[in-house]
Amino acid sequence: METESASDTTAAVAAAAARHARFGKLPERIRFHEMTEEKQATPSASAAGSHDPEASWNHFSCLALDLGL
Repeated sequence: METESASDTTAAVAAAAARHARFGKLPERIRFHEMTEEKQATPSASAAGSHDPEASWNHFSCLALDLGL
């Protein structure tokens, strides 16, 4: 069984050090409360609690409706 030469070992150690320098540590974990933001809801004029079923069709795309089926 052959042993690795000193230059192969040095190259492997250098490659491992380069890998560790680049990928060695994961980024810090971001907590849920740091990702979310609470805001007070502002009522808009169009969403003032009214629902118009006659006009609700124009918010969606329907292939059957587009083809006149």
